[in-house]
Amino acid sequence: MLRLTVNTEEYLMIGDDIKIVFLGGSRNHTRIMLDIPKEVNVLRGKVLEAKTIDPEEKKKLPHYHAEPELPDKYRKKRIKVNDSIEI
Repeated sequence: MLRLTVNTEEYLMIGDDIKIVFLGGSRNHTRIMLDIPKEVNVLRGKVLEAKTIDPEEKKKLPHYHAEPELPDKYRKKRIKVNDSIEI
């Protein structure tokens, strides 16, 4: 699995014809735009999970769980300017 940090309006190209544009968002939500050929099926994970009734099949579905806290090596360094202001 590839983990990336992107800025608003940056995009990823997958092959020659799939473009994923990151539009921004909030703490818990991210908006993306998918520019893909009509022949490519896109299915949201929640829909796939809802359609799968068999518990054994549900266990086989891919799952991703976000880490609640990032390791220190991924955090921005905080610099104290004076006693009350941090950058």
